[in-house]
Amino acid sequence: MRILGINALFHDPAAALVIEGHTVAAAEEERFSRRKHGKRPVPFSAWELPEKAAAWCLAEAGLRPQDLDAVAYSFDPALARPADVMGLDDPWDHLRLTYARQAPGFLATALPGLDPDIVRFVPHHLAHAASSAYAAPGAETSSVLVLDGRGEATSHLAARRLGDRLEPLRGQELPHSLGLVYEELTEHLGFLRSSDEYKVMALAAYGAPRLLDELRRYVHPTGDGGFRATGVPWAELCPPRRPGEAWSQAHADLAASAQACLEETLLDLVRWLHGRTHDSVLTMAGGVALNCVANSRVAREGPFDRVWVQPAAGDAGTALGGALHLAAHGGQRTEPIPGADLGRRWSDAELEAWLKTAAVPYERPADVAETVARALADDAIVAWFQGRSEYGPRALGHRSLLAHPGRSGNLERLNDVKGREQFRPVAPMVLADRAAEIFDGPLPSPYMLFVHEVAPRWRDRIPAVVHVDGTARIQTVDPAAEPLMARVLGCFERLTGLPVVVNTSLNTAGRPMVDDPRDALECFGSAPVDL
Repeated sequence: MRILGINALFHDPAAALVIEGHTVAAAEEERFSRRKHGKRPVPFSAWELPEKAAAWCLAEAGLRPQDLDAVAYSFDPALARPADVMGLDDPWDHLRLTYARQAPGFLATALPGLDPDIVRFVPHHLAHAASSAYAAPGAETSSVLVLDGRGEATSHLAARRLGDRLEPLRGQELPHSLGLVYEELTEHLGFLRSSDEYKVMALAAYGAPRLLDELRRYVHPTGDGGFRATGVPWAELCPPRRPGEAWSQAHADLAASAQACLEETLLDLVRWLHGRTHDSVLTMAGGVALNCVANSRVAREGPFDRVWVQPAAGDAGTALGGALHLAAHGGQRTEPIPGADLGRRWSDAELEAWLKTAAVPYERPADVAETVARALADDAIVAWFQGRSEYGPRALGHRSLLAHPGRSGNLERLNDVKGREQFRPVAPMVLADRAAEIFDGPLPSPYMLFVHEVAPRWRDRIPAVVHVDGTARIQTVDPAAEPLMARVLGCFERLTGLPVVVNTSLNTAGRPMVDDPRDALECFGSAPVDL
C-alpha cells in the first residue's frame, strides 16, 4: 500500500509517505513556505493544506496522486462536538469542522488526479499514538501516552500497542487539557501561543515553584487515568507580561510552578497506564511530549524501563501517524522510522551549482570533518548543512549551527546570532560512547527530547551548553548512523579534549529551520556565521 499522511487542521501542517509499511519521506510545510509553523492555528486557516510538502513526498518516491492507495487525514470530524458544548471559548470553531468535512475535495484540488474517495479520516489522537507506537524501535508490545492541546473532543489518549493493533484505554474530555493550560500560560507570559511554549520551559529553570499549591487546585490528576486542567486564574497568580517586556522573578516562578504541576500530573498518568499494561516500554507523542524536562522526569521517576518520544511529536507527526495507522490497519507490517532525517536532500553537484549561481566563493576540503573541527577549535561558528533535513523541531546535525562548548560567551554569542532571548539555552551533541561520563539521564538520546544532569566536573569545561539549573538537552551521535558528524566530534576532541560540540538549529528567530540551499545561503548572508 502507498499511503500519504496529511496533517492540516490546527497547526504545523505536514505530509508523510508510507509505502509497504516503510516511511519513505516526511516534511513540514513550513520548510517550503518559510512561514514558521506553516500557519497560525485559527479556524480561518483550517482549509490550508501542506500542498508543497505533499507534492514533494510524492515526487521523492516517483509517484503521482493517482498512484496512491489511501490518504490519511489526521482529524475525524464525526467525533467532534461544538466548541461551546465542550466548554471551549472558540466561536468560529465550526469553520474547522466545515473545512475538515470538505478535506477530501480540497485535497483532490491540491493534488490533481487524486481520487477524493480514498481519503480516510483518522482520529487525531490515534494518529499521534500511531506516530509513536509504530515508529519506535522494539515497541511491538508497548504502552503509549498522547497529550496535546486538543483533538476532536479530547486532549489525551492512553493506549496500548499489541502488534499491528492499537487498543485505546483512556481519554480525557475537553475542556480539560494540559496542552491548552500551557498555551494559556505562554500567552500570559508574553510569548506567542501555540509556538513559544518551549520558551516557558526554559524560563522555568530560573524560577522556584512557589505557586505550585495554588496551581494544583486547577490542574491535578484524578487518579483514574484522567486529570482536571482548566480555569486557571493566571492574572491572580502573577501580572501578565507584555511581549518584548523584560521578564521578572514572578514570571519565572509562575513558569516553574506550572512546569512542576505538569510533571506531577504526567507521572500520575504514566503510573496509571503502567498499572493497566505492565509493559516495559512507553512511547509518547503530542505537543506536550516536546517538553523534554517533563519527559526526563517521566523516564527517571516513572515505572517504565524505557521511554521513547517521537521526534516530530507535535501535530506535524500526525501526518506520519495517520499513514502508519492505515498501513497497520490494512494488515501491513510497519517498520520503525530509520531516524528523523526524512526530508529533502541534494547531491554535491546540485549544491555546487547553487554556489556557482549565487557567486559564493567556496572550497572542497580534502577532509571536511577535520576542517570543521579545526574551525570550531578556533572558536568559529559553523553552519552545517548535510544530508536529508530533519522532521520535527530539533536540529540533529543535518541543519545545525555548531560552536565551541568550552567558551562560556558562546551562549550569548549564538543567541545574538539567532536573535533569541538570552535566557534560552543551546544544546550539546556528544559521541554516544562518551555521553554517560558527562551526562546523567536517558541514553541514548538521539532526538534531543530529554534533559540530562551535567556531571559537576564537566560543568566548567563545557559552560556554553549548561543551563542555569545544571542540565543540558543532549543529542547523542552514533557513528553508525551519523559517520561524518561523529568524525567531526572525534577530531574536535583530539584538538580540544572535549567530545562535545554546541548544536543549535540553523535558523534565526521567527524563521523556520533552513531546509534547501537557498535558505542556507540566505541565512549565511544575513547572520554572522564564519564557515
